[in-house]
Amino acid sequence: MAEHSLTLQASRMQGQVGAMAFTLATSLPDIHMAAVEKGELVVKTTRERLLTLLTQLRDDPRYRFEQLMDLCGVDYLSRPERFDVVYNLLSVTHNHRIRVIVTTDETTPVPSVHHLWPSATWWERECYDLFGVVFSGQPDMRRILTDDGFEDFPLRKDFPLTGYEEVRYDVEKRQVVKEPVSLTQDFRDFDFVSPWEGMLTLPGDEKAHEVRQGIKRARG
Repeated sequence: MAEHSLTLQASRMQGQVGAMAFTLATSLPDIHMAAVEKGELVVKTTRERLLTLLTQLRDDPRYRFEQLMDLCGVDYLSRPERFDVVYNLLSVTHNHRIRVIVTTDETTPVPSVHHLWPSATWWERECYDLFGVVFSGQPDMRRILTDDGFEDFPLRKDFPLTGYEEVRYDVEKRQVVKEPVSLTQDFRDFDFVSPWEGMLTLPGDEKAHEVRQGIKRARG
């Protein structure tokens, strides 16, 4: 009985999320996509429409997404607007989640949502620090994880794996110094193949070796 009740509840919630996707896709302008992915509603919109949409999602009793759980960036290097800015919202009232996505490039700002959710300031600063996405209207647009003098943006796909500088403590100077990265050896490629697969056939293991190699033994 309990399992049946949980199944009905999950089915009802899934239906509500599907109905919400249909309503958003058909009633609001500039919605590029509204669909259910793995039980979660995903909406893609424009930068110009972003604030209006998020305000409605927060305040409309049908939605009531009171909490901004996360704001993050994704870099698709080959696209003209290479960055996705992703807003993950939670409705405590209705126990629903939604992901809102807008795109931008290296220079075009995205409207800040710190006045809708004060916690957004931390997330927007992080997104700026790591991806270089600028948020217009954000009163505290500073780096938050890297050093104040840090250049470039570490989570961009074209940022080198080694970085540009390394920080270490110099015993002779008795201070922390910055210097260009110097690797003691080049990067190595690892194929992650089990070393046992590359071994020669051990005595008594001939049959297993043939199976691994796809060799058919002739029957005599």
